[in-house]
Amino acid sequence: MIITRTPESLDLPLPLDLSQGTAVTVGNFDGVHLGHQALLSLTCERAAAMGTLPVAMTFNPHPLEVLTPYAPPRLTTPQERAALLEASGMALVLLVEFTPEFACLSPEAFVRRVLLSTLDMRDLLLGYDFTLGKGRAGTPEVLSRIGKAEGFTVDRMDALSVHGEVVSSTRIRELLHQGQVWEASSLLGRLYSVRGEVIHGQNRGGRLLGFPTANLAPTGTMLPKPGVYVTLATPSETAGNGLPSVTDPAKLTPDTYAAVTNIGYNPTFGPGALTVETHLLDFDADLYGKHLEVAFVERLRGEVTFTGPDALVAQIRKDADQARKILKTVTGE
Repeated sequence: MIITRTPESLDLPLPLDLSQGTAVTVGNFDGVHLGHQALLSLTCERAAAMGTLPVAMTFNPHPLEVLTPYAPPRLTTPQERAALLEASGMALVLLVEFTPEFACLSPEAFVRRVLLSTLDMRDLLLGYDFTLGKGRAGTPEVLSRIGKAEGFTVDRMDALSVHGEVVSSTRIRELLHQGQVWEASSLLGRLYSVRGEVIHGQNRGGRLLGFPTANLAPTGTMLPKPGVYVTLATPSETAGNGLPSVTDPAKLTPDTYAAVTNIGYNPTFGPGALTVETHLLDFDADLYGKHLEVAFVERLRGEVTFTGPDALVAQIRKDADQARKILKTVTGE
């Protein structure tokens, strides 16, 4: 169950019986990566052992968007993040509006008003680098002292490492900024994807080049480094339920298509706005007005200014051939 609350409405009754108590994990959970997934799994295990309900609390907007002028781009929309949290086994996902007033709550006030009064919390489980309350004063040590006084336990999970790298949203953003989408997927536990409505572009792909592309409206989440990518594209009639369509490239549904995606400014035809254009291989249908999820597999090359349409078409053919070879290796087909 996903519930949205403003700070003022936290005292409203929840449509869920929490009288048996809860095991709660609190975090930003941007990306819901492997580190987050391990923490969520631990929360479910603790709830099962204690006979309580597992609950995840997260925030919208991201606290850094409220507290600083330099918030990083998001890896997931609030809807995607909440859906991924719920799918991890949470009985309740509480999405709380983060405001300057909410940021001023002390750790003691946050715990008593939100975690105890609203959620009847018995266990609090935190990621290795998470603190809560005004000025990040709610460290695990401080929260443990509050827990002893209020009757709940506090556990902090150690950092998770994959291939010698600590899994974090910051590191995933760095990899995407560098175009290393496959490396980012190893920390996410799935291919990184963006979603958007298919809108009308300049119509050069089909009319001029013979390679029709689906142009995505702004996605609201981070785009990888400009360039040409091997991708997997999944069209749908609606924006979806927030869950990724491609969870395992080796187990694709008939609704997912091999694709090549260009993120860039179309320098061959003059400078323009940043666009996301996807050419679905072996696909022939009208996508305007529909929604498209694009999952990134590998970066083929940077964006290039060609001498004209013919040279660009020749390169697109090469990109499509290379994409088929790479996807055959990845999907096993």
